[in-house]
Amino acid sequence: MQIENSAFERVLDADPAAFVADWLNEVRASASSSGAGASATGDADARGLVEALRAGVRGGAPLGRFDDAGWQSLREGLASLSASRAAQGASAGDTSHFVMAVKRPLVLGLQRQVGDDPQKLFDLMWLVSTFVDKMAQWTSGTFQKSREEVIRRQQEELLELSTPVVKLWEGVLAVPMIGTLDSSRTQIVMESLLQRIVETGSELAIIDITGVPTVDTLVAQHLLKTVTAIRLMGADCIISGIRPQIAQTIVHLGIDLQGIVTKATLADALAVAIRRAGFTVTREKR
Repeated sequence: MQIENSAFERVLDADPAAFVADWLNEVRASASSSGAGASATGDADARGLVEALRAGVRGGAPLGRFDDAGWQSLREGLASLSASRAAQGASAGDTSHFVMAVKRPLVLGLQRQVGDDPQKLFDLMWLVSTFVDKMAQWTSGTFQKSREEVIRRQQEELLELSTPVVKLWEGVLAVPMIGTLDSSRTQIVMESLLQRIVETGSELAIIDITGVPTVDTLVAQHLLKTVTAIRLMGADCIISGIRPQIAQTIVHLGIDLQGIVTKATLADALAVAIRRAGFTVTREKR
């Protein structure tokens, strides 16, 4: 085992509970005005990371190489910390601050161990500083990935909520589209609609684009793909919400919608659906 590992191990083994307490005290003492500090789970986080540090130094993992296999447990612990903090809404700065705060208890512990040898103390302090910096850098990188994953998942959930598939009555479904229609959203609409067609055995689907601000070639292609997929499932489709501006744009772009029933309003589409279903709507005489 390297000499520096032995010194680190003595610091971590001297009083683990006190070491964790000193770490959390440093987090609180140096907390920024923005609210960085020891969270409700900070004690458990710190204890887990200390155990990972102890396992690394005991296994002889080189302190100068954070990417060494011996620090795998520590890297996993930092990644778990990042994911947890990202899910809780903490910032990357606050999370890195939590990790950086371990410098002080490590330095104080080394000072007690080799305080009578200034050169050795300096060398170990420099090693501590660079190693903890690498821990913080790793934490920042994994935090960013975790935050991006949270944002991606939320975007998918919002897309699903923004494109509900509504069962109007037996055999008829409707999808009110609001906002820009892009490839990813079209895919979600298509999957949701086809799944509902299978579940309900519906034979007709109404896609209402009243809330779609513009229709260009790409949007039209997405609509055509959705209609084709619906027909392959043995159902038919009506596109409603074709406003005058959209009709002119479709003609100007030379987009072919032949064979697809289109209506100006959702009410017109519903009237067609009622007739196809064999129903007749009459006003009650009073």
